[in-house]
Amino acid sequence: MDTIWQEFVQGMKDTTWLEYIAVISGVASVWYSRKEDILVYPVGLINTVIYIWLSFKGHLFGEASVNFYYTVMSIYGWILWAKKDKQHHHVVHISYSNAKWWGYQLAFFFAFYIIIFFALQYLKQNFSAGAIPWADAFASATAYTGMWLMAKKKVESWYWWIATNVASIPLYFVKHYVFTSVFYFILLFMAIWGLIEWKRKANEQLNAETI
Repeated sequence: MDTIWQEFVQGMKDTTWLEYIAVISGVASVWYSRKEDILVYPVGLINTVIYIWLSFKGHLFGEASVNFYYTVMSIYGWILWAKKDKQHHHVVHISYSNAKWWGYQLAFFFAFYIIIFFALQYLKQNFSAGAIPWADAFASATAYTGMWLMAKKKVESWYWWIATNVASIPLYFVKHYVFTSVFYFILLFMAIWGLIEWKRKANEQLNAETI
């Protein structure tokens, strides 16, 4: 226990200003996401661009790919959330996944997990012995799924974010990005909060449609 605490303290001391900016912008982005505020995307772009660099430095290639994907999906989500119909109402609303959408997201997750896992196995054997394929692939695939569903404003996106955060806490800690590990710990609780908030809004939407 003392060793873990010492690693934590040393890791916090070694945290760079770039990592601080990434963490703060990431927390702010999730806050805006919970509130269904479109600022989630421009603020989130600051976080994702920085983490592409940090992930490459830490040999977390799956996470680097995730943050590149986040960057692309942030632009996509920004456009989708801003889109309005002729009556100036937002086109995308918070909603639950039906059976078909559950099938889509599970297939999406497993496909990306397999692709990322074998890609990381190759990188581990040939370029980076520090890679952790099974854990990195899980954190990456759940994040890919969560980001896609968030752009579609699906409540279930938060379940995937919770899984991402649980996996990322130890993953970044062992890579000595201690402040980022703390960041994912904070995000875990924010994701639970976001899930509760989006469930409330989805239920309100359902009730409004039945009146």
